[in-house]
Amino acid sequence: MPTLNLHTNIPVDAVTTSDILKDATKALSKIIGKPESYVMVVLHGGVPIVFAGTEAPAAFAEVISIGGLGQSVNAKLSSTIADILQTKLSIDSSRFYIKFFDSPRPFFGFNGTTF
Repeated sequence: MPTLNLHTNIPVDAVTTSDILKDATKALSKIIGKPESYVMVVLHGGVPIVFAGTEAPAAFAEVISIGGLGQSVNAKLSSTIADILQTKLSIDSSRFYIKFFDSPRPFFGFNGTTF
């Protein structure tokens, strides 16, 4: 159930959105070690964001997972998501925050119940 919530102040078109969703899904699955069938990626483009006092291109992300997170995994995810944002949206890694949350099983619902 790894989930990536990604917010950026850059408007994204359908093609770019699709590319980011696919790339991020593959990255989360591979790095966290969970099947793509459990990965969710949500992309919000054109969100008002001020970072370091400017409205220059920026992004904020949250990664939530039941297990699979830790110092080395989080570092790899941060680097990989930053690379995707740089490649697809020209957002510099210095203008990107990412928050990680390792969720207890009962705190996440799916299919009418919890994990």
